[in-house]
Amino acid sequence: MKKKYFFALITFFVIFILILGTITSGNYDKQNSLILLLKKVIPSSVARDIRDKVFYLPRLINRNKFLELQLAKYEQGLEGKLFFDQKFEKGNFNYQVKKFFLPFHSLDLSLGWQAQENSKRAHYLEIMDDKVLVMSGEAETIFFNKENLMEKKLNQKYISNNLKKIVEKRGNVFAGVRDLLFYEDFIYTSVVEITPEGGTINVYQARKNFNFLNFSILFENKDIYEKGYSLQSGGRLEKFKDNKILLSIGFFNEHDLAQDNNSLFGKIISINKSNGDFEILSKGHRNPQGLYFWEDKNIIINSEHGPKGGDEINFNNLDKSGVKNFGWPISSYGEAYSKKKKEIFKKKGYLKKSHSEFGFEEPYKYFNPSIGISEIILNNENLYVSSLRAESIYIINVKNPNQIMRLKLDNRIRDIKYDFENKTFYLILENVPSFGFLKLL
Repeated sequence: MKKKYFFALITFFVIFILILGTITSGNYDKQNSLILLLKKVIPSSVARDIRDKVFYLPRLINRNKFLELQLAKYEQGLEGKLFFDQKFEKGNFNYQVKKFFLPFHSLDLSLGWQAQENSKRAHYLEIMDDKVLVMSGEAETIFFNKENLMEKKLNQKYISNNLKKIVEKRGNVFAGVRDLLFYEDFIYTSVVEITPEGGTINVYQARKNFNFLNFSILFENKDIYEKGYSLQSGGRLEKFKDNKILLSIGFFNEHDLAQDNNSLFGKIISINKSNGDFEILSKGHRNPQGLYFWEDKNIIINSEHGPKGGDEINFNNLDKSGVKNFGWPISSYGEAYSKKKKEIFKKKGYLKKSHSEFGFEEPYKYFNPSIGISEIILNNENLYVSSLRAESIYIINVKNPNQIMRLKLDNRIRDIKYDFENKTFYLILENVPSFGFLKLL
């Protein structure tokens, strides 16, 4: 009997160490329920200690593989070489994934998520007729022909632009691009800037030109975050109607301003393309990372990061009059990150677990734990939701939000677009900056 107990104990210990090794290596599914439970039970200091001492060699091997890919990326320059091509099966889905190198900088997670430098490592794409345009977080622009996606390399070409120079000429510090939009022969981009008074987000425009993009200011946000840079900036752009585009603006860590009608923080607005005039369409947003206009239904769909949990997908039906209020920070299905924050929020009456009871719009769908929700698009009555933390695309039937298919790509997905001509999804992948090609077979 003692031998059985001893054998069971040894088996449990080995399994525990293997699981812990997976967690500490970073090579695991962040949405797995067992993994999430273990992360709650095991103190982070203990996990880090085991990672550094027990699993040093596996981590070193993974690190070397990553560095080899990075080196290959730099050596190939603008060729945009294909380095991954594989077919998968998932339920009723058969799909193909390709990855091509992008010539941009990678995230540096050693700096931490709040680092301003990492805001320049988020890249974005747009489809421009027979070409694809990609802009880096540092405002570098490249393009390639869509037909090259069928080849072994993209043959990317640089386009010069004046975006950083015009930001600096206005007396501001360039802190990173937040999105890219092509609409009716114009290219629009949202930019986080640090003014002498603090941080904000503005929109610039340039006429389509494959030799030089001459940007000028379209919309200047007068709201200023006094502490300067903020990770919670939003910044998604989307086509709209009546000669307008949409812009999502985060709450810039100013909780009360998300509910303040005199502030643009925590809002989704429309901007007139001719003169930069704006109108607030919804408020009570935290950090809207995805934006889509469902023209047939006259509905704005947005996705946004919650705090600890509570990532949301929201529907704003414009046929119903008035500025919709989605509740942040009073209502959220997420939690505060720390005990101290939780006490502060409780005193202020924040993070209530219902929206409708307090007069707010309920989310169409929310995620606990967080998936690190990013861009969102609609196609054939299915929502395609990209994610950073979960490294996946979630396919959600718009009529039934509980009907979900998850395609795990093991890569942070910053941006997603659908090419109707080729019936293909285009992605921006972050782990090693790359252009993703996803085709449902």
